[in-house]
Amino acid sequence: MERPSYKPLAQAAIASAGCFVFDAHNPTPVRADSSALEVMTDLAKIPAATISPDDSLPEANQSMLLRGVRLLLVSGSDGRIRGVISTNDLLGERPVLVAQNRGIKRNELRVSDVMTAVDNMEVLRLSDVARSEVGHIVATLKAATRVHALVVEDRDGQQVLRGIFSATQIARQLGISVVTHEAARTFAEIEAAISGV
Repeated sequence: MERPSYKPLAQAAIASAGCFVFDAHNPTPVRADSSALEVMTDLAKIPAATISPDDSLPEANQSMLLRGVRLLLVSGSDGRIRGVISTNDLLGERPVLVAQNRGIKRNELRVSDVMTAVDNMEVLRLSDVARSEVGHIVATLKAATRVHALVVEDRDGQQVLRGIFSATQIARQLGISVVTHEAARTFAEIEAAISGV
């Protein structure tokens, strides 16, 4: 078999007006009537932030900090999603209560001890999301009193996680400054922004 012959690409000079850093942390601005897909983190393009159910809570916290996320997918060695763990799960009262009930230290708890198990979760279908607008997603998150929503699609007869919605991300894209520990305030500001459209 003959090996392909690769030629070097042509190189260019930096523009005289300068070259600027692309800021991926400032996503495209949206409005309430923008496509919902514009505010979804597409896991076909961005790797999912995952953690094992057997990892400790300090490991989960460190993983969130390193990845700059507030939600981790909890998956087993077979790749199947077992649940999710959020900063609220880590920093709220749940770990304290579980540790007290078991008579152990909080740092001895595992992700599986405080995560939201998949049995207690509902998801959105990609086919519905594709026909929706940002306002629909905000209404869905508010009705569910959640700051995240998972999106699934069927591929070859198997359900796969395709995306994640985050109220924080939506607020950023709507141009709202976010106070991350105040979900109710964030939703009120999001609603005010969308009602002005």
